[in-house]
Amino acid sequence: MLPIGQNLLAKMDFRSSRSHRTCVYKCGDACAKPVRNTSDNPYFRDVIQREFDRRTVLRGVGAATVVVGGTSMLAACGQDDSGSTAGASSSSAAESAPEPPAGLRFDMVAPNTEDKVITPEGYENDVVIRWGDPVVDGAPEWTIDGQTPEDAEKQFGFNCDFAALLPIEGSDKRFLLVSNHEYTTPQQMFPGYDADNPSEDHVKIEWANHGLSIVEVEGNDSDGRLKPVMGEYNRRITATTEFRVTGPAAGSDLLKTSEDESGTKVLGTLNNCAGSVTPWGTILSGEENVDQYFAGGDRVPDDEDRERFARYGMEDDETARKWERFDKRFDISEEPNEAHRFNWVVEIDPWDPKSTPVKHTALGRFKHEAAAIHVADDGTIVAYSGDDSRFEYIYKFVSSKKVVEGDDADARRENMKALDEGVLYVATFEGNSDDFEENTLPEDGAFDGTGRWSKLATCKADGSVESHVDGMSGEEVLVFTRFAADEAGATKMDRPEDVEAHPETGKVYAALTNNEYRGAGRPGKDDEPAMEYAPVKENKNGYVLEMDDDTAGEEFTWNLLLVCGDPESAETYFGGFDKSSVSPISCPDNLAFDSFGNLWVSTDGNALESNDGLFAVSLEGDTRGLTKQFLTVPVGAETCGPVVTESRVIVNVQHPGEDDEATVETGTSHWPEGGDSLARPSTVVAWRSDGGSIGE
Repeated sequence: MLPIGQNLLAKMDFRSSRSHRTCVYKCGDACAKPVRNTSDNPYFRDVIQREFDRRTVLRGVGAATVVVGGTSMLAACGQDDSGSTAGASSSSAAESAPEPPAGLRFDMVAPNTEDKVITPEGYENDVVIRWGDPVVDGAPEWTIDGQTPEDAEKQFGFNCDFAALLPIEGSDKRFLLVSNHEYTTPQQMFPGYDADNPSEDHVKIEWANHGLSIVEVEGNDSDGRLKPVMGEYNRRITATTEFRVTGPAAGSDLLKTSEDESGTKVLGTLNNCAGSVTPWGTILSGEENVDQYFAGGDRVPDDEDRERFARYGMEDDETARKWERFDKRFDISEEPNEAHRFNWVVEIDPWDPKSTPVKHTALGRFKHEAAAIHVADDGTIVAYSGDDSRFEYIYKFVSSKKVVEGDDADARRENMKALDEGVLYVATFEGNSDDFEENTLPEDGAFDGTGRWSKLATCKADGSVESHVDGMSGEEVLVFTRFAADEAGATKMDRPEDVEAHPETGKVYAALTNNEYRGAGRPGKDDEPAMEYAPVKENKNGYVLEMDDDTAGEEFTWNLLLVCGDPESAETYFGGFDKSSVSPISCPDNLAFDSFGNLWVSTDGNALESNDGLFAVSLEGDTRGLTKQFLTVPVGAETCGPVVTESRVIVNVQHPGEDDEATVETGTSHWPEGGDSLARPSTVVAWRSDGGSIGE
């Protein structure tokens, strides 16, 4: 295995590749606003702004630069004054590296900034479906000048994120492709768009481009391509589709509005980020940064209400999209409870196009990146979820119901009820190295420790809910879960995004994307120090956390599998693997597993001056921590999904070409069609040219 070249990565300022426009329309410009978590939770003593002694920890590497807040403390090993890497020692170490395990036997894709999807030698890729392509019968072919709200409700939505590929029984070539559509960027959707004066049609087309698409796709006998077809399961779910509210908060006064006095029916789902496929064949999708759609939180008269909206980021007088001009439900001063009807985990039955999707209140309300199900050996159902904001928390929900075996409609309906009763918990982390010194790797040679789950609420079979938080009712715990977690003393983490349980080992993995405010001492940005579970000051590249959880219990152990970044930087850590033989990785976001048991990580916001990508990571044996880049996405894009099967890899390419100046008329990306065409978010499939298994 050859080491990856490092010249591209030398002397960087480690700025995220996200444009400001992406921040505005994807997450409501959260970076420019105060940190929402102002709680004074207890913390543990694991401060580490550290200097590595690599000779006792990492194989084949000597003393190196220590980077604390971007400042070098020592000269880097093997690096000359120009910042280039000395190749001889790296090559020697790489040539002696162990053979990659099955699933990782492909050539690393090098960091790059090309405007296309790049896969390893011996692999091909193609677009499956693009924004605007037909999904349901009657959908016309998309044209930039011919968009209407009615057509958009029948076409593939904008900015696809989570992806799932579900085999259709009775056919070895037909699948259901399910995709979330997280957000819209109107400047790159409408010619001559005026951000100060959007039209009603603009707004309604945006509504139709949110939600999810369910579309049948068909393979062939010659290669790995997938082609959309008009099938019986095809469906669009949008910002105006009716949802049913379930769980103990359903019918609560906190969820009632002038249009829904029952508090049990909601129109639409918004900002659907990641998701998962349940063991019973349904789709879970997380409603994430919904605060950006609601105006007027600072205009409500009650102090407590203003505090509640502020904790969820809802303080803007008006929104960037101006939806509140066309529907009063997006104006909190007009409909204060409408905002409480979002930020949930939603569940969709893709096998029943006429079914009403649900919002599960028992799983709590916060910025859900996703929710992922693990079924224990005794049938206990557990859902894990992260709250994707700086200094927010990791949660789990343990159902009081056991899984019902089977994949028919009756089993699906019964298992969907399992997420309405059980116990909601939040996590607290503690490092195990009380005797370490600052700037020093813990003596046990790992970033690890113990943790516990604190009860927030018990949701009962009769529909009632018991609070475990003083001063809050059960319904308040579910609707204002962030406050409940604050009171429980949960541990502030660095943007916990996707949280997934390994299908074989049951170990739980969490992507902690980044947090440049940790230890930075910036006014209004909080000033939590580096901790053993968050060991890098001004963390710009993120971590991958591994947890060995007592599933239905209240204790776990944890370690950091990856401290991401440039392998040449001293603060990075790759499970103890030789860093001269790994790919640089920055800003982990979504997680998946292959059939060999490896972890796959997609990235969002690469701070290493390269396009985002998809990476495979070995979890076991002498290759634990080996990280290899499998693909990169085009300029300005984020790698979403992903799905890794024996014969295909699928990713959603979100916001290609999105930058502060991009419009329909001008843009930095012209993918996927090339030339001077408009960039279009799309689903991509990759496969081995010889038809073999991925990475074998």
